[in-house]
Amino acid sequence: MKIAIAGTGYVGLSNAVLLAQNNEVVALDIIPERVELINKRISPIEDKEITEFFQTKDLKLKATTDKKEAYENAEYVVVATPTDYDPITNYFNTKSVESVIKDVIEINPKATIVIRSTIPIGYTERIKKEFNYKNIFFVPEFLREGKALYDSLYPSRIIVGEKSTKAEIFANLLREGAFKETIPILFMNNTEAETVKLFANTYLAMRVAFFNELDMFAEMKELNTKDIIEGICLDPRIGMHYNNPSFGYGGYCLPKDTKQLLANYTLENIPQKLIEAVVDSNVLRKEFIAKRILDRNPKKVGIYRLIMKAGSDNFRSSAIFDVINMLKPFVDMVIYEPVAKEKEIDGIPVTNDLSELEKCDVILANRMEKELVKLKDKVYTRDIFGRD
Repeated sequence: MKIAIAGTGYVGLSNAVLLAQNNEVVALDIIPERVELINKRISPIEDKEITEFFQTKDLKLKATTDKKEAYENAEYVVVATPTDYDPITNYFNTKSVESVIKDVIEINPKATIVIRSTIPIGYTERIKKEFNYKNIFFVPEFLREGKALYDSLYPSRIIVGEKSTKAEIFANLLREGAFKETIPILFMNNTEAETVKLFANTYLAMRVAFFNELDMFAEMKELNTKDIIEGICLDPRIGMHYNNPSFGYGGYCLPKDTKQLLANYTLENIPQKLIEAVVDSNVLRKEFIAKRILDRNPKKVGIYRLIMKAGSDNFRSSAIFDVINMLKPFVDMVIYEPVAKEKEIDGIPVTNDLSELEKCDVILANRMEKELVKLKDKVYTRDIFGRD
């Protein structure tokens, strides 16, 4: 079976690699450099499993910038293009998804289009009517940055937004490529599947916000955050996971998904308090972190890493940026980020020399790493468990 993948970010590339074990996969991207890397079996994103598969597996995978080459004769076209949240319209910018749909209908009007980009609730059914094209359904992804292929190989569940033979075939394609033996598969309507995606990510954001607010309470009252969290999380209903305080949630998904869900509530006048509180709590957390730094009266602050977590090379929408912007008017700063290509970001110098942080009065680190141990007296972090 020929399958086309539109977009080679962490969702698109992990899907391409997963499916290329058993199918002919053509991945489309607008960036020639990414296409060249993929065809040379070099991963353009930081992902251990993708790199390993590129080195060891005989994948039926080709990347291209040619839409016709990708879409022609493909039975399924998987849309994995980015959909950023637009604060002006209070909605995801879905133009890239619509562009793919338009091209597919023109080039291959028999293809089944599977949307894996994150979209607003109600989007798929609306877009089917707008394009007068019934052969579209939504399949949410639940992938972590740096672990996208791993999570595809060992998925917690597969959810498909349609109850049909074509939906079952696509679910089986995902299951066939996975290593996990028993995978729950749920078939539902598109709008329900879209709702699952946004509510799942908002729940995760709520959990982050909860433990961050717990940490603020403990820090202000000079209590041991770790003891409190462990005492709470040993309750199996809560669980000892996803509970490490941070500088706030960030990255590709949680900020935009929580805001989109809130927009769905407010635009339709659906009562809510909790969803708005989650979004507001994340802003509050960053303000708290900035104030704690400024209370130390530093002249120069070092920022240790912009990436969200270990094993990732992405720092788009990283929570630390908001903290940096809050500190910027009051202190000099330097950013240590080895994966950054820029020499400065927003007027702040960027270095790949760790010794530059030794000149700082305070070093802000979302996560404590071994290389910071010698500078620990200067480090401000809320990393309690040394993970996540």
